[in-house]
Amino acid sequence: MVRPSPAPTPMPTQGRAETPIAFIQAIAAAYAQRGLDVSAALIKAQIEPKLLKKNNARVTAMQMEVFSGVAMQELDDEGLGWFSRRLPWGSYGLLVRASLTSPTLGLALRRWCRHHGLLTEDIHLSLNERNGVATLQLDEVRDLGEFREFCVVSLLRNALGVACWLTDSRIPLTATHLRITPPAHAESYRVLFDGPTHFKASANSLAFDAGYLALPVRRDEAALQQMLQRALLLTVRPYRRDRLLVERVRQTLAQHPEHSRNADDLAAWLNMSARTLHRQLQEEGASLQQLKDSVREHRARALLLRTRKPLKQIATEVGFSNEKSFIRAFKTWTGQAPETFRQTT
Repeated sequence: MVRPSPAPTPMPTQGRAETPIAFIQAIAAAYAQRGLDVSAALIKAQIEPKLLKKNNARVTAMQMEVFSGVAMQELDDEGLGWFSRRLPWGSYGLLVRASLTSPTLGLALRRWCRHHGLLTEDIHLSLNERNGVATLQLDEVRDLGEFREFCVVSLLRNALGVACWLTDSRIPLTATHLRITPPAHAESYRVLFDGPTHFKASANSLAFDAGYLALPVRRDEAALQQMLQRALLLTVRPYRRDRLLVERVRQTLAQHPEHSRNADDLAAWLNMSARTLHRQLQEEGASLQQLKDSVREHRARALLLRTRKPLKQIATEVGFSNEKSFIRAFKTWTGQAPETFRQTT
């Protein structure tokens, strides 16, 4: 969406068909609005025209990327008909460039939202933070009509994709709120946004841990030029790496020890698979066992120094099944037995 490549090399039909045909229909409507023929764009994306009449049809992420990219060029509108005036080719690239020099994601997103208002007054984007939760909100100033769902979903996903790219980090959502009623393809929203999606909401918004706003912007002009070759990937495919994951796991282990018994329970609490959890921790140079040991050691030290609780009770509170296992682990962590640590510290 920022500035797509004119000719992606992979075959459009590769991958699972999970994108609702409703979004393809919306782009086709933009062609009709301009009195243009959509056939050539459908052919390039390998989308059969008859699919436009099948409301339960799906296309692949690559087909969506190719079709959107071709449409933006042919319509010379990166807004794909959403707004009362066109957004010429490169508009969203300018938004990213304007945010690139921001020291943190929080400032970058605020700039992105503010500068988007220079492109169109039909919607208003804002970033808010309250009680540790960041909310990226999209308010409709003008009735978007038949483009409403596609516009809102695309803009929110694009903003999230840009945020992930700027920080080189996945940003998991805690919730997505949309004003629309649940569409026939509502099940597709499990793929479009992670975390729960709530329809018939009072506002359109994405919610995520505000800690991500403090992440530094890690990209430069050279990285931007490379990204712009296939910028639509920011919208159609999720970012995988999570630079706050280690801290999120550490907090969960400390605050919700009931979810630390095994990787499956912890991963489910964090809305991911155990395999993804292990892989992303490894990418950050950590392991689940290391984090468990770190949290347990910190908790054990605090209980030994601040309370007179017996070792058996401390072992249980720290997460060990018996006192002997706790003593053995504590010696490994500190080189001392728990009682010796308590007496000499």
